[in-house]
Amino acid sequence: MIWLLLAVFTPLAGVLLLALLPRAGAAGWANLGFSALSLAGALGLATRVLRHGVLDAHGFRVDAFNVYLVVLTTFVGLTTAVFSRPYMYYVHTDEKRVSARGMRLYHSMYQGFLFTMLLALTTDNLGILWVAVEGATLATVLLVSLYRTPAAIEAAWKYFILCGVGIAQALFGTVALYFAAQHVLPAGANGLSWSTLYGIAPQLEPRVMVVAFVFLLVGYGTKVGLVPLHSWLPDAHSEGPTPMSAVLSGLLLNVALYAVVRMKMLTDAALAHSATPELAGHLLMGFGLLTFLTAVISLHRRRDIKRLFSYSSIEHMGLMSFGFGVGGPLATFAALLHMLVHALTKSSIFVTVGHATHIARTQRIERIRGLIRTQPAVGWGLLLGVAAIAGFPPFGIFTSEFLLLSATMQLWPWLTPLLVLGLVVAFAGLFRSTQPMVFGAAPPGQYPVRANMLPVLTHLALLLGIAIPAVLAHWLDQATQLITGRSLL
Repeated sequence: MIWLLLAVFTPLAGVLLLALLPRAGAAGWANLGFSALSLAGALGLATRVLRHGVLDAHGFRVDAFNVYLVVLTTFVGLTTAVFSRPYMYYVHTDEKRVSARGMRLYHSMYQGFLFTMLLALTTDNLGILWVAVEGATLATVLLVSLYRTPAAIEAAWKYFILCGVGIAQALFGTVALYFAAQHVLPAGANGLSWSTLYGIAPQLEPRVMVVAFVFLLVGYGTKVGLVPLHSWLPDAHSEGPTPMSAVLSGLLLNVALYAVVRMKMLTDAALAHSATPELAGHLLMGFGLLTFLTAVISLHRRRDIKRLFSYSSIEHMGLMSFGFGVGGPLATFAALLHMLVHALTKSSIFVTVGHATHIARTQRIERIRGLIRTQPAVGWGLLLGVAAIAGFPPFGIFTSEFLLLSATMQLWPWLTPLLVLGLVVAFAGLFRSTQPMVFGAAPPGQYPVRANMLPVLTHLALLLGIAIPAVLAHWLDQATQLITGRSLL
């Protein structure tokens, strides 16, 4: 239990202490320290769960599904904090875009963001899950509006309104789920405990569960970035600080999808003996495929580099949703692996994008040129990151996409051409924009900047998909068995 408390509540302590630090530079180092402590707790928690099984106590539940996401969240939180400290200090001292008070707010809300995501992942109470996701929304709104420009304020309001509408739908779905449970549970039982609900899921009223899942899918799906409520994501990316984009794409979208999959597990069990046992999966497939195809088309003709990669995030969240909707051990294993490799890839890309925008002093794609000539480390980092996110071997996304295509060919062969065509269109859109940014002629007066490429090197090294480590494969297989009831390996 001590590892769980260290992993989840260290960022909460960081929220309180970072808001009081008088110096902006000290806040950056403190943010880094709190993130490291949280990762240490997550590793200890993962070791405990892998050795002894599910940890279920005091309103928390940590199993094979969420423990790997806890480790991923704290790891990306630490590497992004490594990038964030010098990046935000440069924004504060050289660009004068953020005051000392704004820096304290930024680092405090960074830890608040991590706390709410970790709480959402580890809580067993669906009400607290809803509160934690809403808390992540509020923390992100403050980060999106940090620069206080008219565009940033507009993006923050758009994010707040759209996600507020979505989270209201999720609240209604949670209430409907609780209503279904009250007709089965004895008096005094916790009708919002996921563990309790999962134990009685086959007894829940199917029609009520269908209504609950639809609202939960729309509500949490807004946070995932599923079409049609996805338009907040490009605006939030383009106007907020770049480190926020790294954790937003790499982490928050995963947490929202995690909530959807947990609800799907309950719905699948409730509908198992109904006339439509696969309804939840079909809905998730439909939204996922629509999101994927919309995003790959939107990748073309982007003018802002951060908007470009935000649509790439929407594309990959659509793929993951489609994989979980297809179901079965192979597709679920592929979707779980994709959650992992996408988070590492996209966060490393946004680290490189942050340095690229400092070199070019703009986010406009047509004005970012010659990175590989001006600063080879940044140019190669962007090129390798795009190759990884486009699914080139030997990177991990190639492996997860190959497994997903294999599962689709087995279960839904007529959808395979759509996926292949979408991946080709996405590849064309990404490299059409990336090639001149990396290899184009550098404009006069463009100089290198102080770049911290350690997070990029670390993530890209972990992304090599030549072989899946045995520990990771076992980890993902346990999660697959928990979600589908069947093991793949």
